[in-house]
Amino acid sequence: MAETLPVLPALRGGSIVTVGTFDGVHRGHQDVLSRLVARAGERSLPSVLVTFDPHPLAVVNPQAAPALLTVGDEKLEVIAESGVDYAIVIPFTVEFSHLSAEAFVTTVLRARYGMTELLIGHDHGFGRGRSGDIEVLRALGTKEGFQVDVVPPVAASDGRVVSSTFIRRAIAGGDLARAALGLGRPYSVSGRVVPGARRGRELNYRTLNLPSPPARKLLPPEGVYAVRVQTHLGPFGGMMNLGGRPTFGESERTLEVHLFDAQGDWYGRTVRVDFVERMRDTMRFESPDALVAQLRRDEADARRALTVPSTGPTFPSSA
Repeated sequence: MAETLPVLPALRGGSIVTVGTFDGVHRGHQDVLSRLVARAGERSLPSVLVTFDPHPLAVVNPQAAPALLTVGDEKLEVIAESGVDYAIVIPFTVEFSHLSAEAFVTTVLRARYGMTELLIGHDHGFGRGRSGDIEVLRALGTKEGFQVDVVPPVAASDGRVVSSTFIRRAIAGGDLARAALGLGRPYSVSGRVVPGARRGRELNYRTLNLPSPPARKLLPPEGVYAVRVQTHLGPFGGMMNLGGRPTFGESERTLEVHLFDAQGDWYGRTVRVDFVERMRDTMRFESPDALVAQLRRDEADARRALTVPSTGPTFPSSA
């Protein structure tokens, strides 16, 4: 099995490691990563993040597997901004799930990635049955000669601890402001622009059409949103319809984004859509003219939302 794992260059002197699923790379994860990078700098050693794909629960208990905040390269994009030297994505398989916590530490983290110090979140557990909790890891550290540092949780001003579950609940309920505060950035979805039905041109509201994201990707409730779109030509404000097109008798969920004050050829380009505010439900209109009138109101509302600072609970750096 070791032969199938990602490799690293020879790490002289060892490395400082953190391990986890890191779904969403939220503020709690970011605190772990900032401490990892700082500690590695103090010891002049490389920082290494070890994560898994797919989510371990999707393999060991698919019915309990959560919808994901980050899919594909979305997680790696945020991790890259942290300053971590190496991000290792281990393919999580049934065979790998049988590995005990001790075997994972000794044969993977120690032998393969040169771990001399381990930083983990306060609620972390890995290995078969999540048996590798903090007490087990500290015992292994004493036995194997590596240090274990536990990073405390990050909490909101209302006392609730930031977690991927916390953020999933906010997004599923349409509370984008709370989700953004937990993430430290707006919630987003990425995709490559594909051709659409070209109705936007006829309505004078041209759109970028994105394919439906992977089934595991969590999306907020269907509706019309104010969004900010990151593109190869820079960021643009806009509005997005997430859902069907009932005016035209189409119920299939789509993602259609109209950019404000933008021109260009977008086909085949990957864009990231940041959710800013949900403005209304998707609805059926009696005619295309009635739809256009509503789109004008939506545009005014979206432009306004994009200029209003967000408010809500705050998140200190630790709790």
